[in-house]
Amino acid sequence: MQKTRLGISVGMLGAAIYLTGLFSGYLVAVLIAGYVLLFEENGWLKRSAVKAVSLMVFFSFITVLINLIPNAMGCIGYIAAMFGGNFHVEFISNLVSAVTSAIDIIEKLLFIGLGIKALSQGTIAVPVVDKLISKYMG
Repeated sequence: MQKTRLGISVGMLGAAIYLTGLFSGYLVAVLIAGYVLLFEENGWLKRSAVKAVSLMVFFSFITVLINLIPNAMGCIGYIAAMFGGNFHVEFISNLVSAVTSAIDIIEKLLFIGLGIKALSQGTIAVPVVDKLISKYMG
């Protein structure tokens, strides 16, 4: 079992990156990923660090895009209110909330699965992210 400079196994550090991305947010995950990219030499670990941060950004980007829908509806509602009208579609707001919650559940399940697989230096394929990582990391 290969060890890192910290003295823990490569799989354990990979799992830590995924699970800190799940529980601690961007700051801790980016710091650990930065450490891995700068000081560790294991290729799988480097790819895992980039994958964890990339997945966090990917899910954040998708959530932001979906949340643009109620923002646009609010803008239309304000414009309608300027002219004495009223515009509000509660169904779309509820649908956006449901989709955002589903994406959050998928994200959490994926990070838990990736963290568990990382303990044995495995991974779960995420085609879009894996393709980009392969393209830019070589």
